[in-house]
Amino acid sequence: MSNQVACCSPLVREPLSEPQAADLARVFKAMGDPVRLRLLSLIASHAGGEACVCELTGVFDLSGPTISHHLKVLREAGLIAGERRGTWIYYRVLPDVLRQVGALVDVKGVPA
Repeated sequence: MSNQVACCSPLVREPLSEPQAADLARVFKAMGDPVRLRLLSLIASHAGGEACVCELTGVFDLSGPTISHHLKVLREAGLIAGERRGTWIYYRVLPDVLRQVGALVDVKGVPA
């Protein structure tokens, strides 16, 4: 009979795969910029989680092209989607990616 004690606790959920980690790293990189994080928050704060680009540009002391660049990064990371309506583009938050981020940092079942 062995007196060895197991050194590792069992997994309580499936860890991220390599592709999942790469995708989420891109999301975290997009959210790691203060301007992009504020843009995401502004869009999510509007009714229906959707905002016209015209409602976003005046909030920052940045040029229109700079705001457009930040919105493009958020879009490419899968955090927002844009839809053209006439001359304006309306952006909305895509909750699935945010749910994945939330699930990653969810600490249910983890001792305090």
